[in-house]
Amino acid sequence: MIYIGEDLGAGANKIYSSQGGMLLQAIVSADTSQAVNTALLGFHNRKPPLKLRIGGMTFFVGPGAHDWGRAIENLDYERMSGVPETRAIVYGILTRYMQKHGLVSEPIHMVVGLPLEPLSGEQAQANADDTRRWLLGTHSWEADGQAYQIEIGEVKVTSQPTGAMYDFSLDPNGQYIPERKAFLNQELGVISVGFNTVELLTISGYSIVQGMTTGRTSGVRRLLELVNSENLYTLGELDSKLRAGKLDVRAALPVWTREVMGQIEKTWGARWKRFSQTIIVGGGALLLRDAMIRRFNGRVFIPDDPVMSISRGLYKAALQQANRRKSQ
Repeated sequence: MIYIGEDLGAGANKIYSSQGGMLLQAIVSADTSQAVNTALLGFHNRKPPLKLRIGGMTFFVGPGAHDWGRAIENLDYERMSGVPETRAIVYGILTRYMQKHGLVSEPIHMVVGLPLEPLSGEQAQANADDTRRWLLGTHSWEADGQAYQIEIGEVKVTSQPTGAMYDFSLDPNGQYIPERKAFLNQELGVISVGFNTVELLTISGYSIVQGMTTGRTSGVRRLLELVNSENLYTLGELDSKLRAGKLDVRAALPVWTREVMGQIEKTWGARWKRFSQTIIVGGGALLLRDAMIRRFNGRVFIPDDPVMSISRGLYKAALQQANRRKSQ
């Protein structure tokens, strides 16, 4: 059995396994089969992004995908139910994984992190079941002309900020870190600043505090929308520029920072002072690091890799489940 933590982020798909972490930007386009032979025009040929064929459809995925086909940017939660573009992203990162580490012949045990919102309310169980249903089983596709196949034998679904909590509290073998386990007996807060959402999770004595847990669509995309007031770029194009350090966000960053801080204030107020620890993760944590440290008077824990923290924690959770089975 191979254990994988899967963070189905809107900006990037992240997986973590015994081989370490891997990230693929969640940029997808439909192949329009209209590529121009640039050599005939005197231009340099540019290597295309990963090209996937799934059923009868062909997609480009990853950085540069929007330059090669018709951009697909759907940030609604229906994407969690296995729509074609989501399959393309997941198959894309699994392709990269197998290109680096070899073909996978064993079944995969996958722990998947979803945003808090689809895991809340009356549809929570149905949304989790939809995600589990499409991931379970045998998957076949082609990538750059080569056939791939994997079997996902087991799927567990939890929230993305819960993955951050596991990353904080568990060691690389899925065992509790003694000095950190004590924090879980008290109140602990998690802030996940992702591409689409900002999520606040409050845990007290191993239970979720419902009134202090919420998720809103005020993630990094809001910052990009402020920069993209004339709609000159897709969000995927702007995200690539941001990751490459080629996007000037100095004017928009204070505005977005206030929006995020307003959400935190509305949900937690001053009650964060009760927390034994406040964990901050996600790509947005890199942008808001200094502001978050000031807001919480330095009483924060930011992992060594806040971008991969959720998928790494989900992987640790998978190991913890495996350890419990062995001990039974």
